[in-house]
Amino acid sequence: MNKKSHLFGHLLAIFTALVWGTTFVSSKVLLKSCSPVELLLNRFLLGYLALWIMKPKVLKLTDRKQELTFALAGFSGITLYYLFENLSLTYTQAANVSVIVSTAPLFVSILAFFFLGEKLTRPFLFGFVFAILGIILLSFGGGSEVEMNLTGDTLCLAAAFLWGVYSIAIKKISCHGYPVILTTRRIFFYGILFMIPLAAFTGYQPRPEMLTDPVNLLNLLFLGIIACSICFVCWNQAVEILGAVKTSAYIYAIPVITLAASILILHEKVTPMMAVGTGLTILGLIVSEQKTSEPKTAARSSQELTTS
Repeated sequence: MNKKSHLFGHLLAIFTALVWGTTFVSSKVLLKSCSPVELLLNRFLLGYLALWIMKPKVLKLTDRKQELTFALAGFSGITLYYLFENLSLTYTQAANVSVIVSTAPLFVSILAFFFLGEKLTRPFLFGFVFAILGIILLSFGGGSEVEMNLTGDTLCLAAAFLWGVYSIAIKKISCHGYPVILTTRRIFFYGILFMIPLAAFTGYQPRPEMLTDPVNLLNLLFLGIIACSICFVCWNQAVEILGAVKTSAYIYAIPVITLAASILILHEKVTPMMAVGTGLTILGLIVSEQKTSEPKTAARSSQELTTS
Protein backbone atom coordinates (compact mmCIF):
# COMPACT_ATOMS: atom_id res chain seq x y z
CA MET A 1 0.00 0.00 0.00
CA ASN A 2 1.45 3.38 -0.99
CA LYS A 3 1.64 6.35 1.36
CA LYS A 4 -0.99 8.36 -0.53
CA SER A 5 -3.53 5.57 -0.22
CA HIS A 6 -2.70 5.15 3.48
CA LEU A 7 -3.13 8.90 4.07
CA PHE A 8 -6.44 8.86 2.20
CA GLY A 9 -7.69 6.10 4.49
CA HIS A 10 -6.82 8.17 7.57
CA LEU A 11 -8.51 11.25 6.09
CA LEU A 12 -11.69 9.26 5.43
CA ALA A 13 -11.70 7.96 9.02
CA ILE A 14 -11.07 11.45 10.45
CA PHE A 15 -13.86 12.96 8.33
CA THR A 16 -16.30 10.26 9.44
CA ALA A 17 -15.40 10.62 13.12
CA LEU A 18 -15.87 14.40 12.91
CA VAL A 19 -19.29 14.02 11.30
CA TRP A 20 -20.50 11.27 13.63
CA GLY A 21 -19.23 13.23 16.62
CA THR A 22 -21.46 16.17 15.72
CA THR A 23 -24.60 14.19 14.82
CA PHE A 24 -25.70 14.14 18.47
CA VAL A 25 -25.60 17.94 18.57
CA SER A 26 -27.43 18.18 15.25
CA SER A 27 -30.15 15.81 16.48
CA LYS A 28 -30.50 17.79 19.70
CA VAL A 29 -31.10 20.96 17.66
CA LEU A 30 -33.77 19.27 15.50
CA LEU A 31 -35.55 17.79 18.52
CA LYS A 32 -36.52 21.32 19.53
CA SER A 33 -38.79 21.42 16.46
CA CYS A 34 -39.88 17.80 15.97
CA SER A 35 -40.53 14.59 17.88
CA PRO A 36 -37.97 11.74 18.15
CA VAL A 37 -40.07 9.57 15.81
CA GLU A 38 -40.47 12.38 13.27
CA LEU A 39 -36.72 12.97 13.23
CA LEU A 40 -36.06 9.25 12.93
CA LEU A 41 -38.34 8.71 9.93
CA ASN A 42 -37.36 11.87 8.06
CA ARG A 43 -33.66 11.20 8.53
CA PHE A 44 -33.71 7.63 7.24
CA LEU A 45 -36.06 8.33 4.35
CA LEU A 46 -33.48 10.85 3.14
CA GLY A 47 -30.66 8.36 3.72
CA TYR A 48 -32.53 5.60 1.88
CA LEU A 49 -33.14 7.88 -1.11
CA ALA A 50 -29.47 8.92 -1.16
CA LEU A 51 -28.36 5.26 -1.21
CA TRP A 52 -30.61 4.57 -4.21
CA ILE A 53 -29.01 7.52 -6.03
CA MET A 54 -25.51 6.28 -5.12
CA LYS A 55 -26.16 2.78 -6.48
CA PRO A 56 -29.48 2.31 -8.36
CA LYS A 57 -29.23 -1.47 -8.45
CA VAL A 58 -31.50 -4.10 -6.88
CA LEU A 59 -29.97 -6.46 -4.31
CA LYS A 60 -30.69 -10.08 -5.23
CA LEU A 61 -30.31 -12.49 -2.32
CA THR A 62 -28.95 -15.99 -2.83
CA ASP A 63 -31.24 -17.30 -0.07
CA ARG A 64 -34.58 -15.77 0.91
CA LYS A 65 -33.97 -16.81 4.53
CA GLN A 66 -31.35 -14.06 4.67
CA GLU A 67 -34.21 -11.55 4.73
CA LEU A 68 -34.71 -12.39 8.42
CA THR A 69 -31.18 -11.25 9.24
CA PHE A 70 -31.68 -8.01 7.31
CA ALA A 71 -34.97 -7.46 9.14
CA LEU A 72 -33.28 -8.03 12.52
CA ALA A 73 -30.52 -5.58 11.60
CA GLY A 74 -33.05 -2.96 10.51
CA PHE A 75 -35.22 -3.38 13.59
CA SER A 76 -32.40 -3.36 16.15
CA GLY A 77 -29.79 -1.07 14.57
CA ILE A 78 -32.02 1.46 12.81
CA THR A 79 -35.53 1.57 14.31
CA LEU A 80 -34.86 0.89 17.99
CA TYR A 81 -31.26 2.09 18.28
CA TYR A 82 -31.93 5.52 16.83
CA LEU A 83 -35.32 5.81 18.53
CA PHE A 84 -33.70 5.26 21.93
CA GLU A 85 -30.85 7.61 21.02
CA ASN A 86 -33.29 10.36 19.99
CA LEU A 87 -35.39 9.84 23.12
CA SER A 88 -32.30 9.98 25.34
CA LEU A 89 -31.36 13.34 23.81
CA THR A 90 -34.61 14.79 25.17
CA TYR A 91 -33.55 13.83 28.72
CA THR A 92 -29.79 14.19 28.92
CA GLN A 93 -26.91 16.09 27.37
CA ALA A 94 -25.60 15.31 23.90
CA ALA A 95 -22.15 14.64 25.40
CA ASN A 96 -23.59 12.00 27.74
CA VAL A 97 -25.39 10.27 24.87
CA SER A 98 -22.27 10.14 22.72
CA VAL A 99 -20.07 8.74 25.50
CA ILE A 100 -22.53 6.07 26.61
CA VAL A 101 -23.52 4.79 23.16
CA SER A 102 -19.79 4.53 22.36
CA THR A 103 -19.73 1.57 24.78
CA ALA A 104 -21.54 -0.49 22.12
CA PRO A 105 -18.38 -2.58 21.39
CA LEU A 106 -18.54 -3.86 24.98
CA PHE A 107 -22.05 -5.21 24.35
CA VAL A 108 -20.92 -6.63 21.02
CA SER A 109 -18.26 -8.64 22.86
CA ILE A 110 -20.75 -9.86 25.46
CA LEU A 111 -23.24 -10.96 22.79
CA ALA A 112 -20.43 -12.56 20.77
CA PHE A 113 -19.50 -14.53 23.91
CA PHE A 114 -23.02 -15.96 24.18
CA PHE A 115 -23.89 -16.41 20.50
CA LEU A 116 -20.59 -16.75 18.61
CA GLY A 117 -18.47 -18.55 21.20
CA GLU A 118 -15.93 -15.71 21.52
CA LYS A 119 -13.87 -15.40 24.70
CA LEU A 120 -14.03 -12.52 27.16
CA THR A 121 -10.45 -11.53 27.94
CA ARG A 122 -9.05 -10.05 31.13
CA PRO A 123 -8.48 -6.62 29.48
CA PHE A 124 -12.12 -6.65 28.38
CA LEU A 125 -13.35 -7.28 31.93
CA PHE A 126 -11.16 -4.47 33.35
CA GLY A 127 -12.28 -2.15 30.57
CA PHE A 128 -15.93 -3.00 31.17
CA VAL A 129 -15.60 -2.07 34.85
CA PHE A 130 -13.91 1.25 33.99
CA ALA A 131 -16.63 2.07 31.45
CA ILE A 132 -19.48 1.32 33.86
CA LEU A 133 -17.85 3.44 36.57
CA GLY A 134 -17.51 6.23 34.03
CA ILE A 135 -21.19 6.00 33.10
CA ILE A 136 -22.18 6.16 36.77
CA LEU A 137 -20.13 9.33 37.23
CA LEU A 138 -21.69 10.81 34.09
CA SER A 139 -25.21 10.07 35.32
CA PHE A 140 -24.73 11.43 38.83
CA GLY A 141 -22.41 14.28 37.89
CA GLY A 142 -25.04 16.55 36.41
CA GLY A 143 -25.96 18.36 39.60
CA SER A 144 -29.69 18.98 40.06
CA GLU A 145 -30.67 17.07 36.88
CA VAL A 146 -29.70 13.62 38.15
CA GLU A 147 -33.15 12.07 37.66
CA MET A 148 -33.38 13.22 34.04
CA ASN A 149 -29.79 12.16 33.38
CA LEU A 150 -30.54 8.68 34.72
CA THR A 151 -33.55 8.29 32.42
CA GLY A 152 -31.61 9.50 29.39
CA ASP A 153 -28.49 7.51 30.23
CA THR A 154 -30.53 4.31 30.73
CA LEU A 155 -32.00 4.81 27.25
CA CYS A 156 -28.43 5.26 25.96
CA LEU A 157 -27.35 1.96 27.50
CA ALA A 158 -30.33 0.25 25.89
CA ALA A 159 -29.29 1.78 22.55
CA ALA A 160 -25.72 0.51 23.01
CA PHE A 161 -27.05 -3.00 23.68
CA LEU A 162 -29.23 -2.83 20.57
CA TRP A 163 -26.18 -1.83 18.53
CA GLY A 164 -24.58 -5.03 19.80
CA VAL A 165 -27.53 -7.03 18.43
CA TYR A 166 -27.25 -5.13 15.15
CA SER A 167 -23.52 -5.87 14.94
CA ILE A 168 -24.08 -9.60 15.34
CA ALA A 169 -26.61 -9.44 12.47
CA ILE A 170 -24.15 -7.41 10.37
CA LYS A 171 -21.46 -10.03 10.97
CA LYS A 172 -23.74 -12.65 9.42
CA ILE A 173 -24.73 -10.37 6.52
CA SER A 174 -21.10 -9.51 5.72
CA CYS A 175 -20.35 -13.22 5.20
CA HIS A 176 -22.58 -13.26 2.11
CA GLY A 177 -20.30 -10.91 0.16
CA TYR A 178 -22.94 -8.45 -1.05
CA PRO A 179 -21.99 -4.82 -1.96
CA VAL A 180 -21.97 -2.59 1.13
CA ILE A 181 -24.25 0.11 -0.31
CA LEU A 182 -26.87 -2.46 -1.31
CA THR A 183 -26.87 -4.22 2.06
CA THR A 184 -27.02 -0.89 3.89
CA ARG A 185 -30.00 0.16 1.78
CA ARG A 186 -31.80 -3.12 2.51
CA ILE A 187 -31.21 -2.61 6.24
CA PHE A 188 -32.51 0.96 5.95
CA PHE A 189 -35.60 -0.39 4.17
CA TYR A 190 -36.47 -2.69 7.07
CA GLY A 191 -35.66 0.03 9.57
CA ILE A 192 -38.12 2.37 7.86
CA LEU A 193 -40.70 -0.41 7.53
CA PHE A 194 -40.66 -0.96 11.30
CA MET A 195 -40.84 2.80 11.88
CA ILE A 196 -44.15 3.16 10.02
CA PRO A 197 -46.40 1.55 12.72
CA LEU A 198 -44.51 3.53 15.34
CA ALA A 199 -45.08 6.74 13.39
CA ALA A 200 -48.79 5.94 12.96
CA PHE A 201 -49.14 5.20 16.68
CA THR A 202 -47.56 8.52 17.65
CA GLY A 203 -49.67 10.49 15.17
CA TYR A 204 -46.85 11.35 12.78
CA GLN A 205 -47.76 13.76 9.99
CA PRO A 206 -45.37 15.26 7.42
CA ARG A 207 -44.72 18.91 8.21
CA PRO A 208 -43.10 20.62 5.21
CA GLU A 209 -43.26 23.94 7.03
CA MET A 210 -40.61 22.69 9.46
CA LEU A 211 -38.14 22.68 6.57
CA THR A 212 -38.71 26.36 5.83
CA ASP A 213 -36.35 27.03 8.72
CA PRO A 214 -32.82 26.90 7.20
CA VAL A 215 -31.36 25.54 10.46
CA ASN A 216 -33.78 22.59 10.46
CA LEU A 217 -33.29 21.91 6.76
CA LEU A 218 -29.49 21.95 6.94
CA ASN A 219 -29.41 19.72 10.01
CA LEU A 220 -31.79 17.21 8.44
CA LEU A 221 -29.77 17.08 5.22
CA PHE A 222 -26.61 16.69 7.29
CA LEU A 223 -28.05 13.76 9.26
CA GLY A 224 -29.86 12.04 6.42
CA ILE A 225 -27.38 12.34 3.57
CA ILE A 226 -23.91 13.04 4.98
CA ALA A 227 -24.04 11.15 8.30
CA CYS A 228 -26.26 8.24 7.20
CA SER A 229 -25.17 7.59 3.63
CA ILE A 230 -21.87 9.23 2.71
CA CYS A 231 -20.11 8.54 6.02
CA PHE A 232 -21.04 4.87 6.01
CA VAL A 233 -19.37 4.48 2.62
CA CYS A 234 -16.34 6.54 3.75
CA TRP A 235 -15.95 4.45 6.89
CA ASN A 236 -16.04 1.14 5.04
CA GLN A 237 -13.56 2.47 2.50
CA ALA A 238 -11.25 3.44 5.37
CA VAL A 239 -11.58 -0.07 6.83
CA GLU A 240 -10.65 -1.53 3.45
CA ILE A 241 -7.50 0.64 3.24
CA LEU A 242 -6.33 0.67 6.87
CA GLY A 243 -7.90 -2.45 8.33
CA ALA A 244 -10.55 -2.73 11.04
CA VAL A 245 -8.27 -2.22 14.05
CA LYS A 246 -6.54 0.98 12.86
CA THR A 247 -9.79 2.50 11.61
CA SER A 248 -11.68 1.67 14.79
CA ALA A 249 -9.19 3.69 16.84
CA TYR A 250 -10.97 6.78 15.52
CA ILE A 251 -14.18 5.69 17.28
CA TYR A 252 -12.61 6.80 20.57
CA ALA A 253 -12.44 10.38 19.27
CA ILE A 254 -16.20 10.61 18.67
CA PRO A 255 -17.25 11.31 22.32
CA VAL A 256 -14.51 13.94 22.63
CA ILE A 257 -15.73 15.66 19.44
CA THR A 258 -19.31 15.57 20.72
CA LEU A 259 -18.22 16.99 24.08
CA ALA A 260 -16.46 19.92 22.40
CA ALA A 261 -19.35 20.54 19.98
CA SER A 262 -21.99 20.39 22.72
CA ILE A 263 -20.10 22.99 24.76
CA LEU A 264 -19.50 25.31 21.79
CA ILE A 265 -22.87 24.99 20.04
CA LEU A 266 -25.38 23.94 22.70
CA HIS A 267 -23.58 25.61 25.62
CA GLU A 268 -23.94 22.46 27.71
CA LYS A 269 -22.21 22.48 31.06
CA VAL A 270 -19.75 19.76 31.94
CA THR A 271 -18.99 19.29 35.63
CA PRO A 272 -15.62 17.90 36.83
CA MET A 273 -17.35 14.63 37.75
CA MET A 274 -18.80 14.33 34.25
CA ALA A 275 -15.38 15.02 32.73
CA VAL A 276 -13.83 12.24 34.85
CA GLY A 277 -16.71 9.94 33.89
CA THR A 278 -16.09 10.64 30.19
CA GLY A 279 -12.39 9.90 30.61
CA LEU A 280 -13.05 6.66 32.50
CA THR A 281 -15.53 5.43 29.90
CA ILE A 282 -13.17 6.11 26.99
CA LEU A 283 -10.29 4.53 28.94
CA GLY A 284 -12.48 1.48 29.54
CA LEU A 285 -13.16 1.17 25.81
CA ILE A 286 -9.47 1.41 24.97
CA VAL A 287 -8.45 -1.12 27.64
CA SER A 288 -11.20 -3.55 26.62
CA GLU A 289 -9.87 -3.66 23.04
CA GLN A 290 -6.30 -4.59 24.01
CA LYS A 291 -5.16 -7.86 22.53
CA THR A 292 -3.75 -10.73 24.54
CA SER A 293 -1.74 -13.73 23.47
CA GLU A 294 -4.97 -15.63 22.80
CA PRO A 295 -5.45 -16.37 19.09
CA LYS A 296 -8.98 -15.01 18.92
CA THR A 297 -10.35 -12.53 21.40
CA ALA A 298 -13.68 -10.91 22.04
CA ALA A 299 -11.95 -7.56 21.72
CA ARG A 300 -10.94 -8.31 18.17
CA SER A 301 -14.42 -9.58 17.43
CA SER A 302 -16.01 -6.35 18.62
CA GLN A 303 -13.74 -4.31 16.35
CA GLU A 304 -14.60 -6.44 13.35
CA LEU A 305 -18.33 -6.36 14.05
CA THR A 306 -18.66 -2.65 14.66
CA THR A 307 -16.78 -1.77 11.49
CA SER A 308 -18.35 -4.31 9.13
